[in-house]
Amino acid sequence: MPSRYALIDLGTNTFHLLIVELDAGGVQQTLYKTKVPVKLGQGGINKGEITPEARERGLNTLTEFREIMNQHQVEVVKATATSALRNASNGLEVIQAIKEQTGIDVEVISGAREAELIFKGVQLAMEIGPKPVLVMDIGGGSVEFIIGTEKGVLWKKSFEIGAQRLLDKFYQDQEQAISPEQVKALRHYLQDHLQKLTAAVLQHQPEVLVGSSGTFDTLVDMDLAARNITRDPNGSPDMSLELTTFQKQYKELLQKNRTKRLAIPGMLEMRVDMIVVACVAIAWTLEKFNLEKIRVSAYALKEGMLAELLQE
Repeated sequence: MPSRYALIDLGTNTFHLLIVELDAGGVQQTLYKTKVPVKLGQGGINKGEITPEARERGLNTLTEFREIMNQHQVEVVKATATSALRNASNGLEVIQAIKEQTGIDVEVISGAREAELIFKGVQLAMEIGPKPVLVMDIGGGSVEFIIGTEKGVLWKKSFEIGAQRLLDKFYQDQEQAISPEQVKALRHYLQDHLQKLTAAVLQHQPEVLVGSSGTFDTLVDMDLAARNITRDPNGSPDMSLELTTFQKQYKELLQKNRTKRLAIPGMLEMRVDMIVVACVAIAWTLEKFNLEKIRVSAYALKEGMLAELLQE
């Protein structure tokens, strides 16, 4: 008898729902997949709280997810929450409200556990190979960096420098293009806050950046749209982005205001602001560590949760 699983990732910016069916042979079929820009961290993340408006958006989205799961007769639900709920003074209260209103049990996971699950998701998407790679996952609340090979994780760390936090700190007026001064201040901030990453990269010497989901997905969509190619929704989760393409996209994103960014083919409205600060972080990482290639994994945390279920 097939089993139906729902995997929910309550991110700081985006809530994800993935519903899969596993048959007796362990073969999986995706039945449903969606992402909703809940912006749970908006307005409160740097104060360490979830605002009433964000709480309401989160509860409404999870109520919808519950209805979708019921329609698909889901048997097992795994829901994890990350940076915004992990660090919010009222996080526990929000989780209790979710349980009362939707019946969904949410597990708040540590940054280290988040990094571990992201790496498992990436492993499901691609052959990593014997040489170390640097995986980067840019969330709204935190950024995970993992260095690993096909054999597993060599080093991992979650840094509370996610895109929503960076927007609030360095780029508040997102209607305008970001200024060179703001970019400079943001790069200094990364330099200060990522010293442990610098030490780990020196030790393990990765040569390839693997971008996991989110912003990297959108950059791939922008690249395909610029070349009049539509991404196959059932295509490979292992994608690439040429360094020269990224540099061009980065330059363009720095120069455009929100209206012009929204007009870029392949751009998602839910990413239109965060993508700017996320790309500053990507550019800093590529330059700082002389990485010569970008690979993109369409899989991340929720697929890592699925990978663990498949192993059970």
